[in-house]
Amino acid sequence: MTTVDRGGPPLTVERRSNRAWLRLNRPAKRNALNPALVGALGAAVRDAVDDERVRVIVIAGNGPSFCAGADLGYLHDCARLGRDPLTFLRTVSDIFTAIAHSPKPVVAAVHGHAVAGGLELALVCDVVVAQTGTLIGDGHVRNGLVPGGGSSLRLPRLVGEPLARWLLLTGELVPAEQLLPSGLVHAVIPHEGFDEGVDDVAARLAGVHAGAQRVVKTLLHQARRHDDALLDAELAAFASHWATTDMASNLNAFRHAGPAEVDAS
Repeated sequence: MTTVDRGGPPLTVERRSNRAWLRLNRPAKRNALNPALVGALGAAVRDAVDDERVRVIVIAGNGPSFCAGADLGYLHDCARLGRDPLTFLRTVSDIFTAIAHSPKPVVAAVHGHAVAGGLELALVCDVVVAQTGTLIGDGHVRNGLVPGGGSSLRLPRLVGEPLARWLLLTGELVPAEQLLPSGLVHAVIPHEGFDEGVDDVAARLAGVHAGAQRVVKTLLHQARRHDDALLDAELAAFASHWATTDMASNLNAFRHAGPAEVDAS
């Protein structure tokens, strides 16, 4: 993956024939989600959906990781200054839901780490392709946090409740290869040729009848028409936990003692 200057845009867009590649672009922060990156992602997804030339959307990341979750530095500042991050998390949840409801197929190309919000972003994509050795997990409880981007709802559906319970309750990260049998990960591809392999998967998705594919996606979404209420319940649980926990001390401790590979703050 290419690392770009820290002063670059939070997200870059590349067209490959009829595929739009959206790359999270905060490599020094392992693409941790902050308002600027989340806003740019939402706008880029809307543009790709509206562009008739685009058949498939690929979401990838620059730098060493796909996405290490919410920016703990941003959350720590919210806690230290007595601000509630719920508005930010509501935006994250709404944009992730919009990705899930995209009429066009969305592929997550994950590498390095897909943790917490990074996992939640992958969960709303239609297909997840991982680079060899990618570590994937929810991770929230390891930071003293609870999910706010849909993992408590979507993870059990995708991997089954027993595995989801383990991942949610321990915060452990597991290699992508271990998640192949669950179906969460469609394919694992070596570092060499990873982008080409992902683009081949995207091209196969783009090679079928667009109208029929759009109808099938609509049917899949209708089967989950009650999700909004459940996502609201998750956000309410986050808000309650935030209000009753010393999050400033909690996040500060994790930022200084937590595993460097998943602490993007």
